[in-house]
Amino acid sequence: MADRGDKNSVFGGQGPMGGAPAGVMTRDVMKDDFGFEVPVESVPLPTHGLVYPSDSPLHMSETVDIRAMTAREEDILTSRALIKKGTVITNLLQSCVVDKRIEVQKMLSGDRNAMMIALRITGYGAEYSTEIDCPACGDRSKHEFDLSSLAIKDLQIQPLEQGMNLFEFKLPVTKKTVQFKFLTGADEEEIMVIQERKKKTGSQADSLVTTRLQFSIVSVDGKTDRNLISSFIRSMPARDSMALRQFIDKNEPGVDMKTFMQCDSCGETSEVRMPLGAGFFWPEAE
Repeated sequence: MADRGDKNSVFGGQGPMGGAPAGVMTRDVMKDDFGFEVPVESVPLPTHGLVYPSDSPLHMSETVDIRAMTAREEDILTSRALIKKGTVITNLLQSCVVDKRIEVQKMLSGDRNAMMIALRITGYGAEYSTEIDCPACGDRSKHEFDLSSLAIKDLQIQPLEQGMNLFEFKLPVTKKTVQFKFLTGADEEEIMVIQERKKKTGSQADSLVTTRLQFSIVSVDGKTDRNLISSFIRSMPARDSMALRQFIDKNEPGVDMKTFMQCDSCGETSEVRMPLGAGFFWPEAE
């Protein structure tokens, strides 16, 4: 995998619309009448395609080709209907992926995040300014991040079977063997709907930890009944819950969003997780 960095010009810090066209032949007005072809870039897949079934275009694929964003994608980003449904990112990715056989909703979140970062870089450049809270003093200030410096976090553990999003972990306290999956775009969207529904009904209980585990865990000691799994999750020892979540977080493929910031107020340099705020796809005009 040593040459993966060479295959990805997008994360290499090119500017807006950077990179040479990848030779994808399309019949459109921009190309045929104005002599401009929208660039296509190859984005490395953190999963290496290991988790996708053999009938998927992504099976064992190192990269996925995306077309740079255009004004058409800006329409998607401003669609109130898509924002309300929580599917705006899925629709954006589906619009830009070159191979339309790919169902981006079924892609792992880490692969989708790599595509999303690449689209932002090709569309508006690698500089991303956003407000962030200082972990040391709590003051909120604006900082600029370089998206091209974010590292790809490759899949390091092998699935139980090639072409399956299924992995295994033994809990330290109960000694139960848990089979789990990494969340997909569809999972993330459903979790968001559940959380929003709870807010609207006035539910004060924050059950994000157990909700995400319910979407992640496929079986416990071979038992796949969803009601049994839900009961187990609610009653599992905190040490088991933490160990499983840490294992998933450590091994989940994607883009490493951790970076460093120096606080303007206290001067401390802290490691932070770069937030993807509203301005991620809408940078401020200079």
